[in-house]
Amino acid sequence: MQKMTIAFMLVVVTAGLTFAADNPEQVAVMKTVNQFADGFNKDDSKVMLAACAHQTSIIDDFAPHTWQSCSAWLEAFHAFAKKEKVTEGMVTLGDPKHVDVTGDRAYVVVPTTFTYKHDGEPTKEAGSTLTVVLQKGAAGWRIISWTWTMG
Repeated sequence: MQKMTIAFMLVVVTAGLTFAADNPEQVAVMKTVNQFADGFNKDDSKVMLAACAHQTSIIDDFAPHTWQSCSAWLEAFHAFAKKEKVTEGMVTLGDPKHVDVTGDRAYVVVPTTFTYKHDGEPTKEAGSTLTVVLQKGAAGWRIISWTWTMG
């Protein structure tokens, strides 16, 4: 019985990851999404912006709530973070709920957790969702649209 329970738990834990092993395009898509999150987490704008297309439509939870490029969003985020005393931001991506690839387009839905310090106090925003649309071009998969939905 114990072996069966362990086997079942392994299947449940790895179920969200099996899509990547079966489809190289899904792996490539998620590599770009992870690059974007890693760049944000390391405060490396060069890495983060390299994951985005030149024009990227963005919706996020802070004003003005919409941008047309990752660089404009990043500038606004830094201003927001400074004003609101938000530091040490870290986005943790969960197992993707969707990684749908159709031709040169991909649609990704990933549960997320955003941890940060607000005025020096640790804060956690769990249960959020990052929804991303990517397009494949000569340089590979690039983010053309993303939305952050608070949990």
